[in-house]
Amino acid sequence: MAYPTTRLRRLRQTPVLRNLVRETVLTRNDLIMPLFVCPGTNVENPINSMPGNSQLSVDLLVNKCKELYDRGIQAVLLFGIPEHKDEHGLVACEHNGIVQQAVRALKQAVPDLYLIADICNCEYTTHGHCGTIVNGDVHNDLTLETLAKQSVSLAQEGVDMVAPSDMMDGRVGAIRKALDQHGFYNTPIMAYSAKYASAFYGPFREAAESAPKFGDRKTYQMDPANTNEALREVALDIEEGADIVMVKPALSYLDVIQRVKTNFNMPVAAYNVSGEFAMVKAAAAKGWIDEKRIVHEILTSIKRAGSDLIITYHAQEIVQDL
Repeated sequence: MAYPTTRLRRLRQTPVLRNLVRETVLTRNDLIMPLFVCPGTNVENPINSMPGNSQLSVDLLVNKCKELYDRGIQAVLLFGIPEHKDEHGLVACEHNGIVQQAVRALKQAVPDLYLIADICNCEYTTHGHCGTIVNGDVHNDLTLETLAKQSVSLAQEGVDMVAPSDMMDGRVGAIRKALDQHGFYNTPIMAYSAKYASAFYGPFREAAESAPKFGDRKTYQMDPANTNEALREVALDIEEGADIVMVKPALSYLDVIQRVKTNFNMPVAAYNVSGEFAMVKAAAAKGWIDEKRIVHEILTSIKRAGSDLIITYHAQEIVQDL
C-alpha cells in the first residue's frame, strides 16, 4: 500500500525499534586485526601512514595480542618483516623465521587467540615481488613450491589458518596437498581469491617493507576493471580446496563481494586495506569527518555486501563499541 497507509518512518522512531528491525549487525566476531612482527626486542616502529599501527618485535607483539584479546579481538592476521631476505623468499620457511617465532610465543601466551598467517613472498624477497623471478617476471610454478613450504612450516609451529595472498595460479591446491601430506588436514586455507592490483595498498608497502624494486604486480594481481574474472578465480580456489575466499580491497569492490557471496555458498572475507584506513585517519585528523561513525558505516557496508569476515586495521579501535 502507498502513503498515507504505509509510512516507513514508523519503524525509525526510537533506538530500540531501529535495533529490532536492523538488517545488518556488525559484531566483534566479524573482525580480524592485521599485525606486523619484526626482529629484535622491545622494538616498536610506528607506521607513519597508518596511525595507531606499528611493526612490533615478538615480545611487544605478545603484549599487544593480550590487550587485543582482552578487548574482544579473537583473531589476528600476521605479517612478517624478516631480519634478512633472499631471492626466493625461502627465509619465510625457516624454523626460526620471524612469523614462526611469533606463532610459538603467541600460542604459549595467548592460547585462545586465533592465529592466521599471511602466506606470500613479497616481504621476504630482495626484489619485493611475490615469488621467484625468472626472466624478469614471477615464475608461477616455482613460486608454488615456496608457498607450500612456508605453509607447512607455519602449521608445524601451530598456526591456526594459512592465507595465501600471492595470486599464483594453483597455489591453493599446492598448499592443500602439502598440508595434507604432513598431516595438517584440519588447517583451513583462507585464499586471497580476488586480489586486485590496487593503489589502495600504498601504506602497507611501508608497513611490510615489501614494495617491488622493479615493475609492478599487474601480471599476477587482478585488473580492477574485472568482476567476471573474480568469479573464475574464486571458483578455481574453491575447487582446489579453499575453505574461505577473500576479496581485497573492500570498499571499491563491494560489488565483487556481493557477486561472490551470491554465486558461491562459501564464507567470504574482505580486506579493508591500508589505503582505505589511512584516508579515514587523514580526514579525521583534519576534523572533516566523525571517525567513529564513518568507521562503523564502512564496516557495516562491507558486511552488508556479503562479507562474513572483515580484516581491518580499525578492529582494535571499534571492537569495544560493538
